[in-house]
Amino acid sequence: MCEFCTKHGEGKKWYEVVAHYNKELANEPKRNAYIQDFVPGISKNATATMSRLSTLKSKIPYAYRFIRKIGTMHMKRTHYGQVIPIEDALEIVARTDSITRVACVCRSVTTGNNNARYCLLLGIDPSGLIDGWTNLTKSLETLTVKQAQLALLDYEQKGLVHSVWTFESPFIGALCNCDRDCLAYRFQVSGDLLDVMFKGEYFAEISQDVCIGCRKCMKYCHFGAIEYSIGRQKCHINVSKCYGCGLCRVGCKKNAITLQDKYVMATHPTSL
Repeated sequence: MCEFCTKHGEGKKWYEVVAHYNKELANEPKRNAYIQDFVPGISKNATATMSRLSTLKSKIPYAYRFIRKIGTMHMKRTHYGQVIPIEDALEIVARTDSITRVACVCRSVTTGNNNARYCLLLGIDPSGLIDGWTNLTKSLETLTVKQAQLALLDYEQKGLVHSVWTFESPFIGALCNCDRDCLAYRFQVSGDLLDVMFKGEYFAEISQDVCIGCRKCMKYCHFGAIEYSIGRQKCHINVSKCYGCGLCRVGCKKNAITLQDKYVMATHPTSL
């Protein structure tokens, strides 16, 4: 299990702990101040930070490695994420006090689109965010659990990766639905500049007996984890690259792909 599961999980997956979605946590003065400053800070600093890290990585690699370590430690304390499959996302919105859909700050920064409404705030009162989150709260929506679940199912079909995010860990204040335009992807996956999220608690597995080698699953994988064997004419999962999002299942019309729980596999290797 991930580091947060050990530290915050109370013997289970850390994002399954109901207390981590509590409104009282969101309203603690230090955390509330962080939330208020979050969007303005990201909008102002994210692009420059990526550029500085990229330059440092190529020109002064030993210094970059130290900065990356310190930066990752900071992110784990403040705003860290983890990829989750649709099953867990649907359960999460059922355990939070409130759900508010807002536009994505990542896509605002990377594409200039201030109305990409794919982010769900959890347990955060949006009425106090207007000053700091102006561009993203113009079209905010308060969702019921059912509405949020339907939205998540729609995002799944569109090929968006679900992930939970902390605001001053371990409070989980957002459930995001990301693609390659998102900052977490650019920092960690495509740029390999900074660790900002854990891989999921699962990995995908393709049944070699059922797979017909159509490769439709590959277009849903944001992480390059699905590989194709010309000799066998089958797809298979590179587990070292898999983030456990489960999106590949959307593309597979033969139901050849399943998700395996890493923790169950580690503790009961003969049970699967």
